[in-house]
Amino acid sequence: MTLYEELTMRGLIAQVTNEAEISRMLNKGEVIFYIGFDPTADSLHIGHFVALSFMKRLQMAGNKPIALVGGGTGMVGDPSGRTDLRNMMTVEIIQHNCDGLRKQMEKFIDFSEGKALMVNNADWLLGLNYVDFLREFGVCFSVNKMLTAECYKNRMEKGLSFLEFNYMIMQSYDFYELFLRYGCNMQFGGDDQWSNMLGGTELIRKKLGKDSHALTITLLLNSEGNKMGKTERGTVWLDADKTSPFEFFQYWRNVADADVINCLKQLTFLPIEEILAMEAWEGKELNQAKETLAYELTALIHGHETAANVRDTVRELFNSGGAADMPSVELAEADFADGVIDILTILQKSGLCPSKSDARRAVEQGGVEAAGEKVATISKVFTTTQCEGDGIVVKRGKKNYRRVKLGAGN
Repeated sequence: MTLYEELTMRGLIAQVTNEAEISRMLNKGEVIFYIGFDPTADSLHIGHFVALSFMKRLQMAGNKPIALVGGGTGMVGDPSGRTDLRNMMTVEIIQHNCDGLRKQMEKFIDFSEGKALMVNNADWLLGLNYVDFLREFGVCFSVNKMLTAECYKNRMEKGLSFLEFNYMIMQSYDFYELFLRYGCNMQFGGDDQWSNMLGGTELIRKKLGKDSHALTITLLLNSEGNKMGKTERGTVWLDADKTSPFEFFQYWRNVADADVINCLKQLTFLPIEEILAMEAWEGKELNQAKETLAYELTALIHGHETAANVRDTVRELFNSGGAADMPSVELAEADFADGVIDILTILQKSGLCPSKSDARRAVEQGGVEAAGEKVATISKVFTTTQCEGDGIVVKRGKKNYRRVKLGAGN
């Protein structure tokens, strides 16, 4: 099986501009490709998993990845998939976020000995002369054609700022610069990036000739992938300080039945034949597939030892109702009034509920357990003594747990 055939079988290819040439180049390891990452935070999240895993697969086959961090485009913000203007970030925040991404990328990409590059488009975008840039590159873009792009259509009703309107031109220029500087001959991105990527391909052809090797391809689930991990309690990050390995494992262990096989195909490096054999699984076997998915992805980010420990913890949790190293929250003496704390405060401070009103609804709907018992009333309280030592295990729904205990310094 060729690389391109496997990518297709795993459901990773959505659209291409020249399938025969792209397939040939990928299979022979002749591709120098880039994928862009906007520095909207100092950590990547699981919405980036498809792109990162894709880069790893291609590098393993001899192709060279370029991870492009958008220090320049981040000053504008991508309007794709947005209904409102992104928050404007300072130069300092953008740089801080850029600095935080390489460590996580290194879990997927080998940057040693020039096998891959990480570059920042601030290096060429921030120094551009506005008038000179417009005269040389602005003439290559049709406003009428740009307005038909899906990335702009969603914003037209509520108002598309001129700032965001420039994003397509900037991203197109990125491909042009990467082509000239590093010989980058292919670009990859989510299906929501198709219009922007076609703009880059056309720019190179117009400026450098029709025979220029500038090809595009999209990843099937990257735009949907950006929505992955957006739980009611926040984003699932790759940074262990933002999302614990336990929470990370649990997210994947609890994916919908309909999604588990696709996630195994697109995100893990298990042999495709092994995954295809799981397609007929149901019931307990499907739960086994989910545990395999959770283990493989947790090991990729946090290491096999951590993944194994978390897997054992989760098994213990569901077998005995408790676990030693599940996510925990420490309470302060000040959180207690006359030596007691109510369940609504515990739910809010543990992060299981974003507010006391949400906590009230969870209790009233019968979805909360604490210390092994169902909480029947919002007036339920716990003492400082109960919260000392290992504390109490609080559960919301079937899948969300916290160990809540009095801080050691109290």
